[in-house]
Amino acid sequence: MECFTCVAGLGAALPGANIDTDVIMPKAFLKGIDRSGLARGLFHDLRFDEQGEFRTEFVLNRPDAQGVRFLVVGPNFGCGSSREHAVWGMLQYGVRAVIGTSFAGIFADNAANNGLLLVTLPSEELLMLMEYVGNEPAELTVDLEQRQIRGNGLKTAFEIDAARRRALVLGLDRIGETLSHANAIRTWEAERLQSNPWLTAGEVA
Repeated sequence: MECFTCVAGLGAALPGANIDTDVIMPKAFLKGIDRSGLARGLFHDLRFDEQGEFRTEFVLNRPDAQGVRFLVVGPNFGCGSSREHAVWGMLQYGVRAVIGTSFAGIFADNAANNGLLLVTLPSEELLMLMEYVGNEPAELTVDLEQRQIRGNGLKTAFEIDAARRRALVLGLDRIGETLSHANAIRTWEAERLQSNPWLTAGEVA
């Protein structure tokens, strides 16, 4: 999982409420046996028309929105089904953080497990940020170490769970987090076997 410390890049606005995972990653892109090709699937029906041509009015298709790293979104983003492909597609496309007022619970867990930062802001601060990137994509810096979002004349702080922040900064998924305690686990196992030798009595030499 890629570490997230301080990332700079373009931010763009998707202000609609209740953007669900079927909009983020349509079911047609869930058929593969691996994770390839999901960048094209991201917001597919918003980005492409029935002939597969770009919808020029959609924000991510604008020439000044190429390389977007941050999405500023409406409330309850990521609701609907539990498909992890939505998060995979965002990361493949290059999105590193999503900033909003609220996120669906399963989507938030999938984001945490894959290194996609979700930033929750109060409505007033989110509105200010939405206005900053709303007319046209604008440069932002998301500093996870300082817990700040900065732009041209803009600075806002955010809160994040300490364990989630640590995992993102160190690039640790759930398995990596467990392995970071490997020495302590082995010490505990050895001490437990020493004090309870009968646990190995059935082992074959």
